[in-house]
Amino acid sequence: MLNSYILWVGRVSRLFAVIATALIVIAMLVVCQMILMRYVFRLPTIWQTDFVVFSATAAIFLGAPYVLLKGGHVGVDVVELLLGQQNRKRLRILGAMLGLVFCIVMLAATWVQFEEAWTGNWKHSSVWAPPLWIPLSALPVGFFLLCLQYTANILILLGLAEQPVDTSSIPSPELPLPATSAGANEKGHLP
Repeated sequence: MLNSYILWVGRVSRLFAVIATALIVIAMLVVCQMILMRYVFRLPTIWQTDFVVFSATAAIFLGAPYVLLKGGHVGVDVVELLLGQQNRKRLRILGAMLGLVFCIVMLAATWVQFEEAWTGNWKHSSVWAPPLWIPLSALPVGFFLLCLQYTANILILLGLAEQPVDTSSIPSPELPLPATSAGANEKGHLP
C-alpha cells in the first residue's frame, strides 16, 4: 500500500512538472508576442506582463514537487559530510520532516489567501484585472503536492516503504557518499 503511494506521488509530481514546463513555454511565447506587438506593430500590450508573471510563478510552485522528487534542490552538505552514515540518515529524516512542517504551514496560509481571493472576488490592479484566485490557486496546489512528496520521501527514509523499482525516474533519498580523498573509489572508500 505504501509502495503504491510512493509510485502514485511520483507520477503526480511528474505530471505537474510537465504542466510547469508548459507554463514556462507559454510564458516565453507570450513574451515574444509582446515584443512583436510593442516594437514591430507599435501596439499597446495589456495582459501579457501579468500573464507571464503569473505563469512563471505558477510554474515554480507546481514544479517544486518534481524538484524534490529528483533531489534537485540546492543544499549545503558541509555538516552532512562530517557525519557517519547513520547520523546522515537521521539528518535527512529531520530535514525532510522540517520541510514537511514548513509546507503544511504554507499550505494553510496560501489556502486562506486563495479562499479570500475566491470569496472576495479579488481582481488584479492592472488594466487587464484578472480574478486573483486563478494565479493564487497554484500556491496551495504546489504546497499540497510538496507535502505529498515529502511524506513519500520520509516513508522511504524510515524504511516503511521500498524505493520504487524504476530507479531512473525516482531517485533514492539515500544520496551516494562523495569521495573525500584523492585516492577514494566511487563509494568514497579508500583502497
